[in-house]
Amino acid sequence: MTIRVLPDVLISQIAAGEVVERPAAALKEILENSLDAGATDIQVELEQGGIKRIRVADNGCGIVRDELVLALTRHATSKIASLADLEQVASLGFRGEALASIAAVARVELVSRSADAGHAWAIRVEGGRLGEASPAARGAGTTLDITELFFNTPARRKFLKTEATEYAHCAEAVRRVALAHPQVAFTLAHNGRVQLRLNAESAAERMRHVLGEAFEQAAVAVDAAAGPLRLAGWVVRPSGATTARDGQHVFVNGRYVRDKLIVHALREAYRDVLHHQLNPAYCLFLELPPEAVDVNVHPAKTEIRFRDSRGVHQFLFHAVERLFAAPSTAGSVMPMPPPSPAQQPWRAPQQAAMPLQVTEAMAFYAPLSQESGFRDQGSGGVVAPAARDLPEAGEGEAPPLGYALAQLHGIYVLAQNARGLVLVDMHAAHERVVYEKLKTALDARAVPAQRLLIPVALTLDAAVVGELAPHLEALASIGFEVSVTSPTSVAVRAVPWLHRDADPVDLARTVLEEVAEFGIARLLAERRNELLATLACHGAVRAHRQLTVPEMNALLREMEATERAGQCNHGRPTWRQLSLAELDALFMRGR
Repeated sequence: MTIRVLPDVLISQIAAGEVVERPAAALKEILENSLDAGATDIQVELEQGGIKRIRVADNGCGIVRDELVLALTRHATSKIASLADLEQVASLGFRGEALASIAAVARVELVSRSADAGHAWAIRVEGGRLGEASPAARGAGTTLDITELFFNTPARRKFLKTEATEYAHCAEAVRRVALAHPQVAFTLAHNGRVQLRLNAESAAERMRHVLGEAFEQAAVAVDAAAGPLRLAGWVVRPSGATTARDGQHVFVNGRYVRDKLIVHALREAYRDVLHHQLNPAYCLFLELPPEAVDVNVHPAKTEIRFRDSRGVHQFLFHAVERLFAAPSTAGSVMPMPPPSPAQQPWRAPQQAAMPLQVTEAMAFYAPLSQESGFRDQGSGGVVAPAARDLPEAGEGEAPPLGYALAQLHGIYVLAQNARGLVLVDMHAAHERVVYEKLKTALDARAVPAQRLLIPVALTLDAAVVGELAPHLEALASIGFEVSVTSPTSVAVRAVPWLHRDADPVDLARTVLEEVAEFGIARLLAERRNELLATLACHGAVRAHRQLTVPEMNALLREMEATERAGQCNHGRPTWRQLSLAELDALFMRGR
């Protein structure tokens, strides 16, 4: 077998398999080049979904005549010059592969004019063979015209989908780039018809125009910072989540990415408030120093690697989780507008305690109930502390969820607030209240441990064992007694009392590997919360139980003071608002 050097054209065609898998991939690379060139207006024309033609024209800085050939040469770039540059790259493109890879599998015409040039210059490439530069006419900027993609690699062309499918991918590529760069105007035309026109605008306006009004109405703004990390954008309220998986957009330093760590962190932030059949939707922009993220993982540049993955995970998780923790933003709770002069002032009724059952009698919960304000009912149950009494009857502002009017079919509480009618699923609402109280009670003290009769020996990767060593004391505080017995093994001598009936081998292995990857902060959260959710469900007030008006009001007040009260533990809504305008529309009042 003889080793031989491959021709440059074949090398470029092989590279094209990584960089240019379909028309949308080529379009993305060209758009990124336009943005790196400082373009403020980008026009995209497609034919047959981009298979027949992709034409991108911009008003960027342009390319001088002497560098036109270099622009189409493999690994020729103006964006990095050394390894140090690569480690802190801030531009969208940097490898110098894209144009050469595209030119190797398509017919390409590059026309460009720099700001100080007397006229433009054009150069043509067919299947990797460069022509001579010739004078051309156009204003400052660059136009790249790509026709017959994969004309010389028919095997690759066979894998392309229908025209409609390829166009959909191209349109999505334009929308993603447009989301990250609202200061740039974009025009997208397909087969001679304009499909999308975006002017330079604010980030909020760009979000509305690209993602739609439904996303905007269900979205909550995010703006968080911690050290060099900054997160901005929007996340959809749990009540606005859908089964679709295409509503998740994350940009790191302006670059669209698909990263498992980011997806996991955001999914965890929604864990307590999202129904398991629904998917969160978001449009988020994460900014951090270029040297803190490696974008040179894959030629497509959508996969990245963080230097401090654990820190990024925790930052993202807490930034989004806090939005849903506050009672006023957890679900449908919104600040109430001041009553109009035509509205009668509210009268606050007298408030009584509601016997909120928490769970069956358990010896473990006895000290918890004493420490957290729960009182023993004497019949095997634990009763939540009474809601804070309202002031004496008199005039005052209505609370967000208003005051109870009646109970419907023993399932729903009807209440009146300043906006209109509030419908509450009393079991779902009480389930959330009890769940949050149990979590607070458990967080107030160290989790007791259950010692194992026979210690469990586990063999783990050396890297995992090395990561665990600094966390042994912290593990003990939450019920795990672990000792390192060798560079690749540990012994588990105790597990948390709450998980005493679980398989100790499976539980310990899962938890220890998770600690090694993400740290101690999220340890036991999922398993603990699953158990507490089950206990809360059994302890919440059951459907068809008749409640008095004071009891219903007590539940409303508890909801207003409880984090994530807009959804039950399974992610279903606990209450809905019907405004007076909506009620008037039902009865055609004013028409």
